[in-house]
Amino acid sequence: MNAPRWWIAVASANHAARGVQGGYMQVCHGKVAPLRRLVNGDVVIYYAPGEEMGGGAPCQSFVSIGTVCNDAPYPFDMGGGFVPHRRDVAYWPAQRAAIRPLLEQLAFTRGRRNWGYAFRFGLLEISAEDGMTIAAAMGAEPPVALQLTQ
Repeated sequence: MNAPRWWIAVASANHAARGVQGGYMQVCHGKVAPLRRLVNGDVVIYYAPGEEMGGGAPCQSFVSIGTVCNDAPYPFDMGGGFVPHRRDVAYWPAQRAAIRPLLEQLAFTRGRRNWGYAFRFGLLEISAEDGMTIAAAMGAEPPVALQLTQ
């Protein structure tokens, strides 16, 4: 088995929470192309810039983490003509972790004044080391199978 790749997906905290409750992920307003970059076994961490989409209180935290557990994106009809694509995710027990205390520990933000720029496309691949740093800050314990591949 290949080592999993680690990803950060970007969504509001309330949208990420819906994904945790439903066991799925969506990114980039439901576009399929970004989801095709992930494979079964990859790890996804959600970063929420805000509590609500398009406004509300800032969050600036990592809010969920889990393992992709299907082979391909699939469409999901949400009604009203909106059919976003999703991937199934087995979410791990975890707590929110604010990003600011981690900025100088993470390779993709270290030394960058405009660290938020990295999140502009909605899905970002990161190193396993950065992923494990975030997971530790979230108090998340990877599944045993994932620990064995590190």
